[in-house]
Amino acid sequence: MITSFYHRIKLFSNKRKEFYLFLKDVLGFYPGNTRLYDIAFIHKSASITDSMGNYINNERLEYLGDAILGAVVAEFVYKRFPQRGEGFLTQMRSKLVNRAFLSDLMKETGLERFVKSRRFRNTVSTSIDGDALEALIGAIYLDKGFEKTRYVIIKRIINEHVDLNLVEEQDSNYKSQLIEWGQKFKQEINFETSEDETPKNKLSNFLTIIKVENDEKGRGSGVSKKESQQNAAEEALKNIDYFNTTQE
Repeated sequence: MITSFYHRIKLFSNKRKEFYLFLKDVLGFYPGNTRLYDIAFIHKSASITDSMGNYINNERLEYLGDAILGAVVAEFVYKRFPQRGEGFLTQMRSKLVNRAFLSDLMKETGLERFVKSRRFRNTVSTSIDGDALEALIGAIYLDKGFEKTRYVIIKRIINEHVDLNLVEEQDSNYKSQLIEWGQKFKQEINFETSEDETPKNKLSNFLTIIKVENDEKGRGSGVSKKESQQNAAEEALKNIDYFNTTQE
């Protein structure tokens, strides 16, 4: 199989060779259906068209990867913390699957540099890199199946790049932190929460959009209004550079 992969990779450009070999280092295996992985890194702003004129980007793979990631992480925290209750498990799962955290993981692994987008990375609420990681998980699932995908999420991503003790200790009352920041700097903050009419999966029932001085700074979804607001608030804190400035 490795010989076959190297035979095929000779036909690719140097940039694509670098991408596939880098994926192998991160994931622990060689891509099979390389087209899936190509698509996983195409943000909708950089969509391409096929011979039939259909737009191709990573949105569909992102939808699939989001569901797979949520299920694997839910099982992982359930087994990792056998004595903890439902509230704690929900909070830990939320911390590990929110867009801001996933974007950080893309930077940590070095995969962010392969994402194709026509939007600036500092554009508010884009979550471009986090979306690409979910799309990558969707691609792995279609290419290698559930067990291999589960292996990548737990062994190659969480175990290698996540400090669970730090995540557990992290103050997750992001809504409170955001409100306090707004009061301190006299910034008007509005939370707009509604039922999500187009959820990525049946668990995402609510959608929250946060605006600071009428400028959208974060959005998040969740199984409850509280969870969606916390996810949106964390993204907003990331976008206002709250975590870096408070640690200086």
